[in-house]
Amino acid sequence: MKLDILVLPVHPDDAELGCAGTILKHISLGHKVGIVDLTRGELGTRGTAEIRDKEAAKAAEILGLTVRENLALPDGFFTNTQEYQLKVIAAIRKFKPEIVITNAYHDRHPDHGRANELVEASAFLSGLRRIETLDADGNAQEPWRPKQLLHFIQDRYIKPDIIVDVTGFWDKKIESVYAYSSQFHSLEYNEDEPQTYISSPEFIDQINGRGREFGKSIEAKYGEGFTSRKILGVDNLMELR
Repeated sequence: MKLDILVLPVHPDDAELGCAGTILKHISLGHKVGIVDLTRGELGTRGTAEIRDKEAAKAAEILGLTVRENLALPDGFFTNTQEYQLKVIAAIRKFKPEIVITNAYHDRHPDHGRANELVEASAFLSGLRRIETLDADGNAQEPWRPKQLLHFIQDRYIKPDIIVDVTGFWDKKIESVYAYSSQFHSLEYNEDEPQTYISSPEFIDQINGRGREFGKSIEAKYGEGFTSRKILGVDNLMELR
């Protein structure tokens, strides 16, 4: 199955927080988008891995994803090694995306930066024909390297290289975030669970504020920012905003 965009975030809910508006917008334009979470988020203070599995499935339905899978790497303890690179390479080769989106270069949560390093290395290595991987049926996979690798911006502010106008998709984005009711303050908020940095209503206020901040930069109501180590080009200057 070929995707146009493959999001490879480390935790279930990272994609929703970082780029759900962009996912929704591109699906509305007819593109196929999928998410492959690297871990199940089993070290999270609130909820359980099983609960997060169900929440991720609910969020996938809200977003209208073509596919959502999970590599089940060890939360908190995965490393940028051959063992885990091969798993990510297999996922990239399976879906042959034109664009891969992953975590921020660095962030409050150390998993985010480490996931970025793992996916960045794997996206390059995936194009090398002498690296052998197998699909689920045991067949050899063809090499594939995505054309673009983008990084969404998470808790820590990083100046974006591009901003996507997601004004018409913001409410649906927040709905997908609230699918993770074990993690965030919502109508299903459970005060019996331990309180965390992201479980307060102020955290969602910060997400909304960041979206408005990025939107203002491009004269839109809401925006999502991305970084790229590669210089990005356009065919037509008239397309610039």
